[in-house]
Amino acid sequence: MNQDYIVPDNWSIIEEGFDAERVKSSESLFSIGNGAMGQRANFEEAYSGKTFQGSYIAGVYYPDKTKVGWWKNGYPEYFAKVLNAPNWIGINIEINGENLDLAKCSSVKKFRRELNMQEGIYYRSFEALLQNGTEVSVKVTRFLSLDLDEMGAIKYEITPLNSKADIVFKPYVDAGVHNEDANWEGKFWEPQNVKHSGNEAFVTARTFKTHFTATTFMQNAFFVDGNNQNAIPVNVEETSDKVVFVYKISAGKGQTVAIQKYGGYTVSMNHSVESLVQAAQNILAKANANGFDTLIENQKNAWAKIWEMSDITIEGDVKAQQGIRFNIFQLNQTYLGKDSRLNIGPKGFTGEKYGGSTYWDTEAYCIPFYMATKDQEVARNLLAYRYNQLDRAIENAGKLGFKNGAALYPMVTMNGEECHNEWEITFEEIHRNGAIAFAIYNYYRFTGDYSYIPEKGLEVLIGIARFWHQRANFSTKRSQYVILGVTGPNEYENNVNNNWYTNYIAKWCIQYALEQIHHVEKEYPADYSRIIDKVKLTATEMESMKKVADNMYFPYSKEHNVYLQQDGFLDKELVKVSDLDKAERPINQKWSWDRILRSPYIKQADTLQGFYFFEDHFSKEELERHFDFYEPFTVHESSLSPCVHSIQAAVLGRMEQAYTFYLRTSRLDLDDYNKEVHEGLHITSMAGTWMSIVEGFGGMRVKKGELYFEPRIPSQWKDYSFKINFRNQILKVSVSQNQTQFSLEGNAAIEVHVFGKEIAVQPNSLVTV
Repeated sequence: MNQDYIVPDNWSIIEEGFDAERVKSSESLFSIGNGAMGQRANFEEAYSGKTFQGSYIAGVYYPDKTKVGWWKNGYPEYFAKVLNAPNWIGINIEINGENLDLAKCSSVKKFRRELNMQEGIYYRSFEALLQNGTEVSVKVTRFLSLDLDEMGAIKYEITPLNSKADIVFKPYVDAGVHNEDANWEGKFWEPQNVKHSGNEAFVTARTFKTHFTATTFMQNAFFVDGNNQNAIPVNVEETSDKVVFVYKISAGKGQTVAIQKYGGYTVSMNHSVESLVQAAQNILAKANANGFDTLIENQKNAWAKIWEMSDITIEGDVKAQQGIRFNIFQLNQTYLGKDSRLNIGPKGFTGEKYGGSTYWDTEAYCIPFYMATKDQEVARNLLAYRYNQLDRAIENAGKLGFKNGAALYPMVTMNGEECHNEWEITFEEIHRNGAIAFAIYNYYRFTGDYSYIPEKGLEVLIGIARFWHQRANFSTKRSQYVILGVTGPNEYENNVNNNWYTNYIAKWCIQYALEQIHHVEKEYPADYSRIIDKVKLTATEMESMKKVADNMYFPYSKEHNVYLQQDGFLDKELVKVSDLDKAERPINQKWSWDRILRSPYIKQADTLQGFYFFEDHFSKEELERHFDFYEPFTVHESSLSPCVHSIQAAVLGRMEQAYTFYLRTSRLDLDDYNKEVHEGLHITSMAGTWMSIVEGFGGMRVKKGELYFEPRIPSQWKDYSFKINFRNQILKVSVSQNQTQFSLEGNAAIEVHVFGKEIAVQPNSLVTV
């Protein structure tokens, strides 16, 4: 872990000192985004050391042909790649005839990066001694605008320290980029045209196959000691996919020369192809009308509005505070809910690993965060995303032999088609279907908005129930229904029989779908008739579904008095994680896959995931037994694991353990627990970090339309607070070592329950418990 790497700070991510071995990790940690696009924290100037150059546009992808030596029926034909977009941030620099390159400088001093999360602005500064003897100070400011979300801005300042300097700035836009993650090492962008005029340049390129078209643009302005330089001549270097502007400026010793660069993307998802350049020009006109300083202020104000609702404050523990704000910041950089076509990728805009934009992570972990910190329409958009892809989910199931409208949602997708390439995941990790249904239930439970179910949700529930009905088969040996050949949330077991979590959520999905069918029939007869006519659901089919749910088999150990993760779990050599040699961790990097599959080690909460979703179905004593049995075998090598365990440890009153798991989930990337942050951040698990405070320490639950709390606080904290947008009223909860306070921004009093005691909270008043 890099525990001495990131400087603890309440509001910023800070790195001090230049270390070439940390560059790729820092590129991930200091990434910026605005929901529409994002980029790793690559240097603007050329860098010949190890780097992972990455810029990304939301919703733009490429169907990279599957690379396998064999084929099975139903196998995905492609693995969707999050595309490295054309580069607009680049500014190559020559100083007295030598390229500025931190990998080649004689020395680099006072290197500092800061990602100011409160403002949404990235800063970098350093002093460099070039091999030609010239010493310069450099300061860089960069942000992606939340207001004008198709553009970003850079101010790059150079001050010669020991002599005058002739400086050549070479800002560029470049569509000749490659993906770090590509099956066949090919380019994904096809140049269309290049245009430039004055200090503006536009490179238009189209993705192969998917035919997304994007115009990447830039505009440059120069300042000497803050004074605008309007008459600097420019030379142009142009190819079919790149435009480089060349400017030469002389600076005296101590004189500051700055380039101000606006850049970004206009995309065919939002504009006609013919109007992309004009749209870019319009964006630049708006940016110029505002000016850099006003754009900075607008950025600060936009982030202030986001933090006003979503911030969690922690007093007395800087690392814990920094961790939760980093998680909340990255979630908001990745998805703001403006566009229902988009979703929350596991790497967001920070890397390319995993491919695809949507996993079950969205429904299982992210929706609670967005429901509680934004307007409910944002969460509803995430549900609508799946409804809009229901036909594809039915097609996906059809490819595997399912019929009659059964729907299997993809493990990984960009457009509703399955695009995951590992058979044990693609064909067998079918529990993802359950998370889709659970999100519909969870949305109604939290918002009280039932209208989504008759309008859209019921069709999804029926498709999922049909899948589970057909996927289960009757075991004459057990006289019950079983589900064979699956992979549960614990991906360190493949092709197992009767994974408890999968069987349990299958049973629940069928039961919940049948309940909603009957409710809609009674309360929304017109919608019921429309839906039943569309999906051709019969009473006979529903009765057969019910029979499967009512007679589902669950593996159980009388010896240990716990549900078994799967039929063969006790056949394994049950050596606890604490008895493993630390040199063999993480096992996913040190062991063969064969050895992992034969081991008892659990990648993430599996049986305990079911206890998290369906907490009310089990007693606290049952949770404790299962937690004590399974957690000692859990290696937490999934980013989605520590948050669930933190919540459950808090429920059990084990606050030291809950706190340890909280630090692990909140600082997973900042401290690089799994030694992989250079590949990008773990965005979707960051929503689990939010849950570990609100649902874990805060003990928040929604029961029968009302809020319940069981507040707890780690001994390391003085106090903490968070806000919840509950049914269009804002409730603030503040917890200290000896009391909890509630305040309400709204129009009507609400009832909350604190450790079972009912309390009325009036608008604009403070209630102390």
